[in-house]
Amino acid sequence: MACLNTLKQEIRTLESIFPKDHDRFQIVSASVDELSCRFIGRNGKRYEIHANITETYPSVPPVWFADSEETSITNAVQILSNTEGLDNHVLHQVAILLRELCRLHAVPEPPDIMRLTIPNPQLTNKSVFRISSSGVEQMEDEGLDSEADEDLVESDAEADDSDEDEDLVMEMEDGRQKNDEMGVEHLATLERLRQNQRRDYLKGSVSGSVQATDRLMKELRDIYRSDTFKNKMYQIELVNDSLYEWNVRLLAVDPDSPLSHDLALLKEKEGKDAILLNMLFKDTYPFEPPFVRVVHPIISGGYVLVGGAICMELLTKQGWSSAYTVEAVIMQISATLVKGKARIQFGAPKVCSQGQYSLARAQQSFKSLVQIHEKNGWFTPPKEDG
Repeated sequence: MACLNTLKQEIRTLESIFPKDHDRFQIVSASVDELSCRFIGRNGKRYEIHANITETYPSVPPVWFADSEETSITNAVQILSNTEGLDNHVLHQVAILLRELCRLHAVPEPPDIMRLTIPNPQLTNKSVFRISSSGVEQMEDEGLDSEADEDLVESDAEADDSDEDEDLVMEMEDGRQKNDEMGVEHLATLERLRQNQRRDYLKGSVSGSVQATDRLMKELRDIYRSDTFKNKMYQIELVNDSLYEWNVRLLAVDPDSPLSHDLALLKEKEGKDAILLNMLFKDTYPFEPPFVRVVHPIISGGYVLVGGAICMELLTKQGWSSAYTVEAVIMQISATLVKGKARIQFGAPKVCSQGQYSLARAQQSFKSLVQIHEKNGWFTPPKEDG
């Protein structure tokens, strides 16, 4: 709890020093799991930067990523992955980030940056430090006697109890808000994933990367809270509880499209009411796109290739941006299928369909597609085609 209390105090300090109306750096939103901030560069240009705070904090620094892919931003963010000790703390992380951003953008550092510091306990001896809304304050020890020491300990204990009570209230309120935003089964899924990650970490058998895992956890949490998910436009299933492989059931497309009619017919004929997509994520995510393919049913048109791969520049390294979200990709695929006049092939024999749509064939056809477009570029259809 002490570590959590310290983190919450650091967050309060950041919000106080860099409010949403600060002219250089702003804390947009903050919790014990996530931090979103905004850097304002020359000519008022704004850059959104985010951090995920993992269960291993502060032994491991937060995982940072930015919406922008400008070198000045990505270089500053990259530095934060190489810190250790006290520099892993959020206050120091923000100070390092802000100094580097100001240097790379040739803008003056805000004076407030001097308040972002945590004292090294090995150097402080008898000095007493407190993190407050005005920054980190030092209280000089003027030779307290034993009774004064006891009084100080008692008052500190009372303060800790007060902090714990406040933390409990905050956690209960957070829990109620989360319950309002997503279903109990989805909260259980997120908790199970967190427990699995913690177990794997303790065993030393962590798969993937911290960066990708934290980003995918955030994406899944955001999806569970999104209106499109709640309105049953699509469903998500993690294959073997892995964050790195998702099955997406596309339940609804443009109701005026032939594909929507085909989905209704599919339910009548086969009892299946969705287009099943499979998404594979690498440990380099979100800096590389997921590999997406159609698993079922067999589709003609809609930019669906042999094997089930999908012809979209968005899904290539050249067309991808780390700012894209999984939900945005899903909705874009839905729109692309409709735009490409996709139709379900009801007459395809089962043996043929099982062989036609496979991961190996999808990867092979997608690789060939990318090579062709690297030579000839991507065709942008006219506006009247959607």
